[in-house]
Amino acid sequence: MNVRRLIPTAAVAGAVALGLTTLSACSSSDAAEGGGDGKLDVVASFYPMQFLAEEIGGSHVSVTSLTKPGVEPHDLELSPRQIGGLSDADYILFLKGVQPAVDDAVAQAGVENTVDAAKLTTLESHGSEVGHDHGEDEGGEHGHEGEEAGLDPHIWLDPVKYAEVAEGVGKSLEKADPDHAADYRKNTQTLVAELDKLDKAYEDGLRNTATKTFITTHSAFGYLAERYGLTQEGIAGIDPEAEPSPARIDEIHHVAEETGATTVFFETLASDKTAKTLAKDLGLRTGVLDPLEGITGKSAGADYIEVMTSNLTALQKALGAK
Repeated sequence: MNVRRLIPTAAVAGAVALGLTTLSACSSSDAAEGGGDGKLDVVASFYPMQFLAEEIGGSHVSVTSLTKPGVEPHDLELSPRQIGGLSDADYILFLKGVQPAVDDAVAQAGVENTVDAAKLTTLESHGSEVGHDHGEDEGGEHGHEGEEAGLDPHIWLDPVKYAEVAEGVGKSLEKADPDHAADYRKNTQTLVAELDKLDKAYEDGLRNTATKTFITTHSAFGYLAERYGLTQEGIAGIDPEAEPSPARIDEIHHVAEETGATTVFFETLASDKTAKTLAKDLGLRTGVLDPLEGITGKSAGADYIEVMTSNLTALQKALGAK
């Protein structure tokens, strides 16, 4: 895959209005490693896993993310030092099917407390439309493993499924570090309650809209769309920066006309060129819908809850929420 460029995105207000409590800010991917401090040394594969480990682990864990802020996680390549250091971790949390390099390294590390988040909920197939075809079509490049197998790995964009994963992570931390099991259990309950609030905010906020269809360059929102009765229309194939075919542009034009779609969304870790060109051609607006694969200073929020709330605000505007 091509390395995707970091693009700026405007912060979108909404968390306060929805009354969602912001959880503690996440540490950077260069967080100090565990060891002599007595904390559980946790390695997370990318931001959605890092957030869970930090929120549930609290003061009892030291979390390091393999994916630094601003790096497109699907394109991650691990250094020999990172691969070698994995075997020293006390606990590894990853999501198989998102990052092939991580999947291979984790398999070789042999760490007893290794948790695959994909096994903590039920993966589904999404994205049969052109926009989520991650096979060998345009450009001849491959998608990530989970999608090639027909399963969508973007479970963290559905607050309900993410809560299921959180509960599984909490139980696994209790097992890995039984001395602090009570704290892990309490932190899990707190996080799940926040995710329940987020789910209710989405359900209420998207119940009555002028249209149910949104257009996006990165078809990562299949679970979210299914959860809240929406339809996701992807533009091009494997790469959000790829130029859509004339046939697909024509299809999107008809989709916009028939459904009343108003906005072409692009993501935070890719170029907005395709979205802006298509939107101009079709007379549509552009906006940011963050797939939350990483948090940077350009993200519309400091953590998962804030960015998901900003995504809700963006969807409400695009869909004409009443």
